[in-house]
Formats: sequence, C-alpha cells, structure tokens
Amino acid sequence: MGYSVLLWNLPESQLQDGDVVPVYIKSNISHVYVIGTGQGKVEVPLWQITEPVSKFKLKKIKERYSECNHIYASVALDGLPMRAEAVNTAKQVYRLRKNEVVKLLYKVKGQAPMTGGKPLEGSWYRILTEDGTSGCCFSYNLRSFETDITGQRVGGSEIVEENKRDPNFDARLLNVWYPDSYKAMIDSKRVDPAKCIPSYNFHLDEETNKLLFRMPEINMSWDYTGATLVGPNTYQLNDIPIVVTVRYDSYIVVRYTGESGKPEDFNLVLIDGQLDEIIAAEVQRRETEYEHIYMYGPSFKSGSYGSLVFNEDGTFEWDNNRLLVSSSVISAAAKNTGTVSIKYFLNKSMYQLYDGVLTFKFDGMNKGVNFLYKMEENGIRFEDAAGATIDKNNTITERGISPLVMFFIRQ
Repeated sequence: MGYSVLLWNLPESQLQDGDVVPVYIKSNISHVYVIGTGQGKVEVPLWQITEPVSKFKLKKIKERYSECNHIYASVALDGLPMRAEAVNTAKQVYRLRKNEVVKLLYKVKGQAPMTGGKPLEGSWYRILTEDGTSGCCFSYNLRSFETDITGQRVGGSEIVEENKRDPNFDARLLNVWYPDSYKAMIDSKRVDPAKCIPSYNFHLDEETNKLLFRMPEINMSWDYTGATLVGPNTYQLNDIPIVVTVRYDSYIVVRYTGESGKPEDFNLVLIDGQLDEIIAAEVQRRETEYEHIYMYGPSFKSGSYGSLVFNEDGTFEWDNNRLLVSSSVISAAAKNTGTVSIKYFLNKSMYQLYDGVLTFKFDGMNKGVNFLYKMEENGIRFEDAAGATIDKNNTITERGISPLVMFFIRQ
C-alpha cells in the first residue's frame, strides 16, 4: 500500500516512533494495518501509523514528526483537556488523567492561555494517547521524557517547571462568595432585598464539581479541574477564564475574562450567617412597619389633600389628590389607587424627626413618589422627599429644601 511513519513505540518488534515501515494490508473490519518489521509482518491499530503514502511523499511527513521523535510526556494535572484546535476555547475531545502517558507528535501554532494578563509558558502540541485519541494540548501541564527502543524512559526534560499547588485552595472555593456590597449593607443594617440577590455568587459545587459564577449579565458554569499558583496568593483556574487573588481569609478578587476579551474584577466576600435568612428578616421588618401603619389607621383625611386609605395587601386609595398634581408631586396621569412599599432608610439623625419613608406607586405613573412620614397622636404627617438626598445605600441623609408637608387626621 505504501509507507508510513510509526507514531507509537513497538518494542516487541524493536521499532520506535519515527521509524518508517512498509504497509501491506488495511482491514476496516479489524481496524488494523499489516506492516513489515525486521521480524516479519505484524498487525498494528490504524492509529499507530500515519496514512500510507509513496516514498516520495513520505519524506515531508517524516520531517514533520522528527522534532518529537521518541518524546513522550506524563500528564501533571487530572482532567487536563485535549482540544480539537490549538486554542483554549476550542472543543474538548478528551480529558487526560493525571500521570497518563501521551506521545508528543509535533508542535502546532496556537494561542497561549492567559493568566493574570500574561501568556503561560509553553507551546501547543499535537498529542496522541495510548488508545489512539489525538488532539491539541498546551504543554504547561505536561512533563516530557525520552524513550529507548525498549520503550523505557532514558531521561526527562520538563517542558515547564512543576506547578505549585495550594492544597487549601480547592476547599476555599467550596465557600459561597458574594459581592462585597452585600456585606456593606449587612454591616450597616441597610439590606436592600432588590440589590442583595443570593443567586449572585461564586462557588464550587462539591456534589457536581462544577464551578458556578453568576453575576448581573454573567451566568457561567465549568467543570473544575484545579488551579495553578501563578503569583503571590493568585491562582489561575485550569481551563477556566478566571484568576482568583486571595486578599484575606474572607475576601477574594475574581478576575473574569468573557467573550469580549476584556477582564473584569469582582470583589467578593464571605458573609456571616445565611443570606436568605438575613434578607427574609429585612422583608419581615418592612412588613411589620407597614402593618403598624395599617393598624394605626387605616384611614386618614386631610382638608386640602384628600382622604387616604391603606389596605392590608399593600395597596392604597387616595381620593381627591389633585392638589398633588398642581404641586408637581404626582403627574396628571396618576390615578387615585396604587401600591405602597418601604424601600428607603433614614440615617440616625433623621429618625429623631421621622419614623421612616413610604414609597407610593400611583397607577398611571412609572415612577414611585417618596414621602417621609411621622405618626403623631391624632394622625400622620407626610413630607415630600423629592428633593431629599439619598445615598448609594438607599438612605435619606438630608431633607429637601422647602418640601411640601401634609397632615392627615386619623379617622
């Protein structure tokens, strides 16, 4: 049929990879070639030699493999992927086992994986496993060595230095890490359920061995195969576009590089207690505050601003409220019904003057209207908070200038 290059040692026939062998027969049923050796004809698996060609074409093929003649490698990382192409995002065709031996066939041009904004040391190789699977693998986690004609190792020259691994790092990922803004809210007792979302976190699922990363506009999961120490307290996750820097035991920085290629940093922390329970406690506090107003009323009346009724389900009815339109508090499209909620906090100094803040969402308006309120002996006082100063923690720190003030008598 022609001549082929042997791709894997055949010590029983005293042949090494790189040797040229004549090919006589191909069996598609048995998936073997019959080749000639110094000891006669033998069968070899189809993957163990190159496609038979003429002697004229064989020279170029032999040169391609010559750089890696007799060079094998041991896999240093369990789960190291073999890819269809020489790029870290290409399809995985095989996952290598730690200490598995592979054959280096030849170097291929490709894009080096990045860590900390810098390319990893090493090169892409076309490799071959002992069961005939072929693909591309970056050499950073491969430990190369040569073999003799008997298939035994005769030396070793590591392609890169041995990876430095922190045995505590994997255990650290089992914690659930949340945005640092969550902890700031909790510490200040200003938890906003709309901004404190438990599913936005970073952690390793121990049961599935999946690394999960979800933030606004990010919802990713990967098979986790470990991490490599690439700098002081800095780890590149293997085959995952994430670098983790450990600042403190309860504080890490996650650098994620998405499809745009632009890295983005996330400051993440551990939280004392269960976040779900913390949020539930804040929701209950707000419900209790509203219930207190409802039980105090629920009906109030003003000679100038109409009558206001709070309903048990969080809705309201505000009749004869047209004076609020002329005062530019609500729009002309606002109806006399809607929902009322508690979304904002007061700083300590303002709690001396007010009990809290109510947000009225009038039907017909897209935007809510905020009122500072104070329950008094015979009614409730409202102050328009449109001009008030609200900080990033949804806390009103200062009143507006010349705000509209309304008093409603309890009915």
